[in-house]
Amino acid sequence: MASPMYSRILLKLSGAFLGGAEGKGIDFGTAGRLCDQLTHVHALGAELGIVIGGGNILRGVDTEDTGLERTTRDSMGMLATVINALALAGVLELRGVPACVLTATDMSPVAESFSRARALAYLQQGRTVLFAGGTGHPFFTTDTAAALRALQIGADVLMKGTDVDGVFTADPDTHPDATLYETLDYTTVLKEGLRAMDATSIALCREHGLPVLVFNLGAEDSIIRAVKGERLGTLIQQG
Repeated sequence: MASPMYSRILLKLSGAFLGGAEGKGIDFGTAGRLCDQLTHVHALGAELGIVIGGGNILRGVDTEDTGLERTTRDSMGMLATVINALALAGVLELRGVPACVLTATDMSPVAESFSRARALAYLQQGRTVLFAGGTGHPFFTTDTAAALRALQIGADVLMKGTDVDGVFTADPDTHPDATLYETLDYTTVLKEGLRAMDATSIALCREHGLPVLVFNLGAEDSIIRAVKGERLGTLIQQG
C-alpha cells in the first residue's frame, strides 16, 4: 500500500455533505461511504483530525430571521457539529477504526473536552480525532475552528472538502465560464474574496505557512487521492 504524502492531516468536512442528497439530517449511507475512505486513510498510516460543520442540522448564520441573539444561534450551530462528530466517530468505530470526539466546551459525559496534549496523544496512538463544537466561541466559523485545530496539532496540511472541484475565478454555479485555480497564494484569496475558506481562517494559515487544499468531497475516492498526493483541487500556499 502506498505511503501517504502527509503524515498528519486536518480534514474539514461540510455538515451538508453528511446530509446526503437533501443536505439535511444524517444520511448514514453517505456517512458510511465517507468512513470507508477514512478507514483507507487510517490504513495508510496517516494521522487524521477532522472538523465537521453542522449545516445539515443547523447553522447559526442561517437563522437570522428567528430574532434570536447571534450568540444563541451560534451556540446551537456548535452543538450541531457535536452530533455530526459523534455520528462519524461511531461509524468509524464500526469499521474498526479507533475514533474519539473532543469538544471545545465541556460536555462530559458526551465527549471529552479538547486539550492540545490530549489530541496529540490520541493522534499518536492511531486514533482519528474529531474536533467538535467549533472554537467554543460565537462569531467564528468551523473554517476558523479547522485552521485553529490544524495549527494546534501541527498538521502538515489543512484539507477542505467542498461541493465543487476547488477554487474558481468566479462562482461556477452562476458563471459556467469560470476556471479552476490549480494553485493560489493566501494574499490573492483574501484580496479577491475567493470562495475557499473564510478570511479569518486563511489569514491564520498565511501567518503560519499552513498549506490548504480545497477539493471536491463528492469526487470518487477524493480524500484517499488527496492524502496520497494526487494532483486535484486547489492548493493554497505561500506565493
